[in-house]
Amino acid sequence: MVDKLPSKDKQFSEWYVEVIRRAQLADYAPIQGCIVFMPNSYEIWENIQTYFNKKIKALGVRNCYFPMFIPEKFLKKEADHFEGFTAEVAWITHGGSSKLAERLAIRPTSETIMYNSYSDWVRSHRDLPLLLNQWCSVVRWETKATKPFLRTREFLWQEGHTVHTNKEETDKEVYTNLKLYKQLAEELLAIPVVAGIKTDAEKFAGALMTTTIEALMPDCKALQAGTSHNLGQHFAKVFDIKFIDEKEKEQYAWQASWGFSTRLIGAVIMVHGDDKGLVLPPRVAPTKAVIVPIFFDDSKKKVLKEASKLHKTLNDAGIITHLDDRDIYTAGWKFNEWELRGTPIRIELGPKDIAKSQVVLVRRDTGEKEAVKLAKLEKRIPELLEEIHASMFKKAKKFLKDHTFEVKNYKDFTDVITGKKGMVKACWCGDAKCEDAIAKETQASIRCIPLKEEKAFSKCIHCNKKAKHVAYFARAY
Repeated sequence: MVDKLPSKDKQFSEWYVEVIRRAQLADYAPIQGCIVFMPNSYEIWENIQTYFNKKIKALGVRNCYFPMFIPEKFLKKEADHFEGFTAEVAWITHGGSSKLAERLAIRPTSETIMYNSYSDWVRSHRDLPLLLNQWCSVVRWETKATKPFLRTREFLWQEGHTVHTNKEETDKEVYTNLKLYKQLAEELLAIPVVAGIKTDAEKFAGALMTTTIEALMPDCKALQAGTSHNLGQHFAKVFDIKFIDEKEKEQYAWQASWGFSTRLIGAVIMVHGDDKGLVLPPRVAPTKAVIVPIFFDDSKKKVLKEASKLHKTLNDAGIITHLDDRDIYTAGWKFNEWELRGTPIRIELGPKDIAKSQVVLVRRDTGEKEAVKLAKLEKRIPELLEEIHASMFKKAKKFLKDHTFEVKNYKDFTDVITGKKGMVKACWCGDAKCEDAIAKETQASIRCIPLKEEKAFSKCIHCNKKAKHVAYFARAY
C-alpha cells in the first residue's frame, strides 16, 4: 500500500515537496539550490511555451538567443540595475586555469547583454519597433531557503525585450503583454490573478514602471506570476540606443521588457493539487487521458486488444492519451498513480464495458464517473476537458474571492495577514516610509495597485493620513 501524502491543508509545505517528488516532476540536483526538471514537468513547460509563442508571434515578436555570459562592465553601466542584482550574481573568474581579465556574470537577466547589441542594430525609426523574445535559463544565487520551481538558483524563463519610438507605444507594449500573461494564467493554467502596477519600492531595478499579475496560493501567500516593465529611456541612454526620427532628429529609444518563469509550474501544483496529488488543468496537461484496462486472466487478451484500438483511435483524433497496459500492476494501483500525476481523465475499460460498447470516464478534479458509448467518445472527451478547465478555474476564483479582504483599519489588516487568512485590499497614503513600516511589522508587501485606479474608501491603513491609492497587500513567495 502506497503511503498517503501529507495533508495539503495541515502540512502544506511538506505536501508540496512530496507531490513534486512522487509525481516525478523534479529531482534535487547535486548543486545546492538547483533542481532537475524531469519530463513530467518539462512537458508542462513546453506546453506553456507553445501557447505563449503562438500569442506573441501573432504580434510580430520573434525569438532569439543571447550569450549567458555578461561582462561585468555591462552590468555596472546602469547603477540601479546592477545594485538590484549584486547579491544574486554568480561570477566566472577563470577560464580553465587562466584568470579572466574581466569577471563574467552568469546571466541574472539579459537587459545589458541584449542592449549592447541593440545599440548597433537600431539606427532609424524604420528599425522600430524591435520585438524580440528569448527562452533561456538565468542564475540568481539565492541565499534564502530554496523551494522547487518557486525559488531556485537556476530557473527557466521567457524574457521579451522590445524597443520603441515613444512612451505611448511602449506603454501599449507593456499592457499588451500583461494582458497576455493574465490570459496565460487564466485560460491555460486555470489560475485567477490580480493585475496591477508595482510601487516604486517593488518595481524592477532600473524600470520606469512595473506591472504585474499576482496569484494567491492556498497557504494565502501571493505569487508574482509575471511582470511587464516600461524601462523608459534609462537603458537607451546607458547603452546609446538611438534612432533618427521622421523629422531627421536623433532620439533616444524607449524600451519595454516582460517575463515569466517556471514558478508557474509551482503555482499549478499549489493551486490545483489535492491530497491525492497533482491535478493538471487540461489545456496544459501533456497527457489528456489515460486508458486503464481492467481485466482478469480469461479476459486479458481481449481487453488489451480493444484498449490498444481505442488508444490509436483517440490519438489519431488528436486527443493525446496514454495506454497503461503494464500487467505487473493492478488496476487500482494504476488509478492511484495516475491520480498522483494529475492526468485530467481516466478511461476505464473492462470486459463488461466492451460488451456494452462503452468506457467509463473518471474526472481527476472531482472523481465523478460517467459511462460513455464508444461512438460518442471522440466528441465527449474534448467537451469534458473543457468542463474540467471551467470547473477548476471557478474553484480557484472562488478561493481568491473568499480570501481577499477589504479592510479599513490596521487591526483588521494585521488580523488577516498574521492569521494567514489571505490577501488584503486596503488604502495607502503613497509614502514609501509607510509601505516599509507595514512590511517590517507584518512581512506583507504591496503586491500591486489596481490598473484602474480605485477611489480610496478609508484613510491610510497604517498612518491614518489621507490615502492616495487602493492597493493589494500580502505576504509573498
